[in-house]
Amino acid sequence: VSKLRKGGLFNRNKFELSKTEFEKFKYLLKRDIIGIGPLDVLMKDPYIEDIHIIGANYVSLIHKIFEALPTNITFGDNIKLADYFKNLSERMGRPVSDKNPVVDGTLPDGSRINIIYSPDVSIKGPSATIRKFSATPLSVVQLVNWNTFSAEVAAYLWIALEYGMSVFVCGETASGKTTTLNSIIPFIKPDAKIYTAEDTPEVIVPHPTWQRLTTRERGPEESRVTLFDLLKAALRSRPNYIIVGEIRGAEGAIAFQAMQTGHPVMSTFHAGDIKKMIQRFTGSPINIPVTFIDNLNIALFQQAVYVKGKFLRRVLSVVEIEGYYEELGGVATRNVFEWDPVSDRHIFRGMNNSYILERKIAEVAGYEDPKEIYNELFLRARIIKRMIELGITDYYSVHKEIKGFYERGIEGLSFRL
Repeated sequence: VSKLRKGGLFNRNKFELSKTEFEKFKYLLKRDIIGIGPLDVLMKDPYIEDIHIIGANYVSLIHKIFEALPTNITFGDNIKLADYFKNLSERMGRPVSDKNPVVDGTLPDGSRINIIYSPDVSIKGPSATIRKFSATPLSVVQLVNWNTFSAEVAAYLWIALEYGMSVFVCGETASGKTTTLNSIIPFIKPDAKIYTAEDTPEVIVPHPTWQRLTTRERGPEESRVTLFDLLKAALRSRPNYIIVGEIRGAEGAIAFQAMQTGHPVMSTFHAGDIKKMIQRFTGSPINIPVTFIDNLNIALFQQAVYVKGKFLRRVLSVVEIEGYYEELGGVATRNVFEWDPVSDRHIFRGMNNSYILERKIAEVAGYEDPKEIYNELFLRARIIKRMIELGITDYYSVHKEIKGFYERGIEGLSFRL
């Protein structure tokens, strides 16, 4: 820009740029005006999950394959970085300032950003964390191929979602809960009406009848719309499935009320195991009566683990919630799948012992012998394994195969088993 100023761009005199200089100038204009400046190149990489900025000269990232990596991106000094965050936050409609130093927002592509602005709060200089949004989610076939969970786990969830079971994906921060949630949504019947409620839009639904709603946190108190409000509205919208991006507070009570009235619910939830999940649901601020817990049918527990020196995500267990029994003094649950860290395999503990498959689904599905439902599970596991063999891994391609199976059974697949 300094060269253009010297050359007379701003006093309408002519000057010459080489083709290389012109392309550089065009790139910078596009990057800084249409994109988000120096970080724009990282935002375009589909393999980057998170971006961390701590002061002007430290930018690192989390890569899906190479894990934590430093970058050579710099903002020069903290004053320039502060100006960058100020401009970026104003574009999001959530201006950051010394009075309002901590801001959460959504970037134009849907990625979530948390900015901490003031030097008296962020000691090393302005800082931020970006959790990238992927327009095309990872498919269930990709996750099975990466062994996040097995083909049998996927087939089990396929049957469960076909028959309207409520499923929560649980885990700690950065365990991949939303990724797993998105991957299994195509298992819902293709003609279902799906209602999603989120603070930040992250859930992707391939179904045509998708009512997508987000909260409105800005403005006067009377004009704000919370997750609690959206879930109350869901009960009047007659959805086949309600999907909540994440349950954290009082909206959890409405989610369980929805399940109790026959509306299946899917969501993510922060809990490391079934005991902690029940404790969090029955404690403040959610306060679900323990006798209502069995309205939730299935909980997956996922975690970021190290396997042979590599950072990986694994579903540690799939747990069925059978019911509350006063004589037992608690909630009866069954582990139908467990991850074995030694072999890095998922073991099917629920074979011939699944409460959900045999007691909740088999009769509705028309099986005279409930045990026959396991044959259907293994058939669907074969379909998923076959898609891996054939390289059918794209999210929408996988959804197309699942839709074909719903419409015409095996004949609806584009391949032979």
